Formats: sequence, C-alpha cells, structure tokens
Amino acid sequence: MEKSITCALLIDDDKATNFFNERVVTKHNSFDSVNTVQSGKAALEYLANVENQTAIKPDVIFLDINMPAMNGWEFLVEFAKLNKSTTEGIKVILLSTSSNPDDVNESIKNHSVDDFINKPLSLDLLDNIIEKHFSKSIVRR
Repeated sequence: MEKSITCALLIDDDKATNFFNERVVTKHNSFDSVNTVQSGKAALEYLANVENQTAIKPDVIFLDINMPAMNGWEFLVEFAKLNKSTTEGIKVILLSTSSNPDDVNESIKNHSVDDFINKPLSLDLLDNIIEKHFSKSIVRR
C-alpha cells in the first residue's frame, strides 16, 4: 500500500500522550514517518528546520491546545506568520481533551485549523482524517 502521508508532527507537552499517539500513527499503514515535540516553541523550531530543508515537512500537524508556555492558540498565531511555502499544504488538526464549546468555536474561526478532534488518536480517527482531508479511501483488512 502506498503511503498517503509522508510525515505527521505531534505537538503535545505530555510525554505519555505523545508516546501513545506516535504508536497509533506508526501502526497506521498510511503514514511514512512521525515526529513528536513537546511544546509549541519546539514545533516552531522544527518548522524552521523544514524551511532550511533540514527536516521533513509535515503533511499534518496534531496540535494539543492546553500546553504551558505556548499553548496551541499561541502556536497558531506564530504558525500563521511563517513563510507560506513552509505552511502551505499542512493540515492542522487540534487534538484535545477539551469539551469546552469555546475551543470548538474558536477552532472553526481560525483559518489555520482544519479539524478539531478529541484525544486519544485511534486507527479509526486516522482513517477519518485521511478520507476527509487527504481524499484517500481507506480499506483495512
């Protein structure tokens, strides 16, 4: 099966969550590679390396909202300031435990956000994301 997604970037301050989500993404047949960072600042550094062509550009970013120092919303402000050639084509999926309707409404208004889903990731959620955002049909055997 051809890989649909070259690279996924997981941004979450919780090591256990990143570990779990990385395992789920790695198990999915459509993902070639996955990188994890533990803060919005580290994610911006990763994207700077993409710009310098020393890191793989992610096709999708899974972004936690509630993080110390730089939360997901603050990351999105800085993400929007990056070079368009760096950010173009990247799908940003907010991945949160938040059930706050304000977070969902804010994500709808934010042009950088493509979707809002609840943690944790699962193979079925990844299937849905790929079908919805990458126009690929998933057939699991």
